[in-house]
Amino acid sequence: MADFNNYQNRMTQTRAQAGVDIDQGLRSYMLKVYNLMALGLAITGLAAFFTFNMAVSGGQLTGFGQALYASPLKWVVMLAPVGLVFFMSFKISSMSVSAAQATFWVYAALMGVSLSSIFLVFTGQSVVQTFFVTAASFGALSLYGYTTRKDLSALGSFLIMGVFGLLIASVVNIFLASSALQFAISAIGVLVFAGLTAYDTQKIKEMYFDGDDAVVAGRKAIMGALTLYLDFINLFMFLLQFMGNRNND
Repeated sequence: MADFNNYQNRMTQTRAQAGVDIDQGLRSYMLKVYNLMALGLAITGLAAFFTFNMAVSGGQLTGFGQALYASPLKWVVMLAPVGLVFFMSFKISSMSVSAAQATFWVYAALMGVSLSSIFLVFTGQSVVQTFFVTAASFGALSLYGYTTRKDLSALGSFLIMGVFGLLIASVVNIFLASSALQFAISAIGVLVFAGLTAYDTQKIKEMYFDGDDAVVAGRKAIMGALTLYLDFINLFMFLLQFMGNRNND
């Protein structure tokens, strides 16, 4: 009987230790995801700032600015990040961790160049204020997604459909130029990407597997960072439509 009790105690201790190891591994994995995302955002911010300062001097567009914002090159700048994110999504499984990470940094820099034009539309102060509001909101929503026991998968399917709806409505509004429709798109966009932040955080957490080798775990962390990065950027852009003060106001 004593041997049986000792066996039970050893099994209990082994399971407890395994649980602790998984928790520590999960925390390290999620911390890596958030660190990669934060560094991507920093690269985007720096790229946007320096691009704008090279493009505008004394309130006027420089030659570089003319080429970047007022020539067909602007479409290349806008579409390049889209092409690269699709490339990463399809090729991540065959890329090395270092190559995937470098591609993410390049993507973040290209996104910064693309987003630099917001400083032509909105005041720098309102852009900074909106960024901090977005950061606080994102943090709360991501924490909810990480800690909640509720399965958000059904909500995620609905929200992904909402993203496609937003894309269609945005394309239509290019031709209609309706301020009312733009307001509705922005309001729905905030709700959709707020929900996606929580959903994606839970999905990234559930992707963790303590048996993954370093390469697989690294790829998962990079794709997780990219996913949360996109949620943050889209939430920021939609909030900016509400909170941003325009330069011509």
